[in-house]
Amino acid sequence: MGKRLCIAALMCMITISLFAQVPDTLLNAPPDDLNLNANLDSMLHLWYIDKYRDADQWSEIDSLEADSIHTTIPDSVYIARLARIPSVVDLTYNPIVRRYIEVYTVKRRSSVENMLGLAEYYFPIFDEVFDAYGVPNEMKYMTIIESALNPRAYSRARAVGLWQFMYGTAKLNGLTINSYVDERLDPIKESEAAARYVKELYGIYQDWTLVIAAYNCGPINVNKAIRRSGGKKNYWEIYYHLPRQTRGHIPAFIAAAYVMNYYKEHKLVPRKCDLPIPSDTIMVAERLHLKQVSEVLGIPLQELRDMNPQYIRDIIPGQPDRPYALALPMSYSLKFIDLEDSIYHYKDSLFFSQNMLAQPVYTHRGYAPGPRPGNSGTIYYTVKSGDNLGFISQWFHVSVSRLQDWNDLYRTRIKEGQKLVIYVPKSKVSYYKSFNTMSFADKQKSIGASGDKLNTPGATFTQGQDEFYTVKDGDTLWDIAKKFPGVTGSDIMELNNLSNPSKIVPGQKLRIRKRSS
Repeated sequence: MGKRLCIAALMCMITISLFAQVPDTLLNAPPDDLNLNANLDSMLHLWYIDKYRDADQWSEIDSLEADSIHTTIPDSVYIARLARIPSVVDLTYNPIVRRYIEVYTVKRRSSVENMLGLAEYYFPIFDEVFDAYGVPNEMKYMTIIESALNPRAYSRARAVGLWQFMYGTAKLNGLTINSYVDERLDPIKESEAAARYVKELYGIYQDWTLVIAAYNCGPINVNKAIRRSGGKKNYWEIYYHLPRQTRGHIPAFIAAAYVMNYYKEHKLVPRKCDLPIPSDTIMVAERLHLKQVSEVLGIPLQELRDMNPQYIRDIIPGQPDRPYALALPMSYSLKFIDLEDSIYHYKDSLFFSQNMLAQPVYTHRGYAPGPRPGNSGTIYYTVKSGDNLGFISQWFHVSVSRLQDWNDLYRTRIKEGQKLVIYVPKSKVSYYKSFNTMSFADKQKSIGASGDKLNTPGATFTQGQDEFYTVKDGDTLWDIAKKFPGVTGSDIMELNNLSNPSKIVPGQKLRIRKRSS
């Protein structure tokens, strides 16, 4: 009995000691809004996760039972378990960390079981890379909070991949990004870049907790937080000086480390992912299409894509002086070597044009408008201040590309006073001629007056019901989404039936969301 009391007293002292590392204002403060949901939800759209999401063999315990398991665990148990995890990163425990553990072990159990299955494939890759670079093994848990182990994760800030590299940071760390390859999507290449980057950050801060914070929000923001706190370098002492998203980053990391080591205690079961373990790598020094490999070797194309997500057009642009890696299931690597010549020549004329030379077509200097539609009349519209091709295309119910073709325009820029030739139905020539004297507001009111739909795919509601945004020059879908709280780029794509986020043009009206009644 005395021995038990001693142990209880010791755990109580440990609890008091660890909580003392946290400012008093944090102990009673509600945790910040969690930033995990977007990555956790996007992970569920992976093909190899979706195949098993509803599989019968994955029975999940009742959420009430899960909640009872969690609430019966005292703080002292969490503290003892975290202390047993070998880690150079300070795994501090406090109410904020407990809240994040609750998210993983109670609220998002299904997502965590998917991540546990993916970890069996990705964590050995991270371990090997980090060992080579001398980076602490536990830094791999950063991918849980950065991307939810989704290799195709894409944030609003345009960070990409498992390690969520921005374009500039990726290039500075030696990753290749071009029309065919984005090595931010390559688990090995991106992990190597992440290892180099965290070592560089550690050289600045000499503290792995601050490294994780700087990885998320950038060293400039961490340096500002340190200065504003009077030079303090303890994460919890600069907590409120950090960007809001980063405040939750370290508690989420600690919770991720906890759940990856103690998931069994919470009756979490790793869900199988359909990525082959183990895999092998073949260096490709010629152009190769993934369909060539798929059809000759009999490997499902989607499996090849999931193993090689960096090839964004399914093409490996290999050259003798610049080979690229192709990941294959281990059981197919020898077969690839045996059939290598056959694979490269399989339907090569279909996948790659053999005629790389083309003669330019010479034309006279004068310009003739594009072909005139049948049964149409011609009008000339004079561009007014504030006009753009997007507006004009909607007023005259033609596409922007038609306007460009008819007027020999290679860009969408037009200038005030410029005359545009436009072909319209003969029966409406007089109606459209009047647009030269109408005000901008009147022309906007005319949209849809002829019975045509707005020049926006999937228009099903009237303008009075929905909130619209007119695309401006230089806008991207993700920039537009940031202007509307609670709206994502994916939401806008779905509302407008857009399949490609880059296919938007200045002047196009996008439906943002339905107006609340």
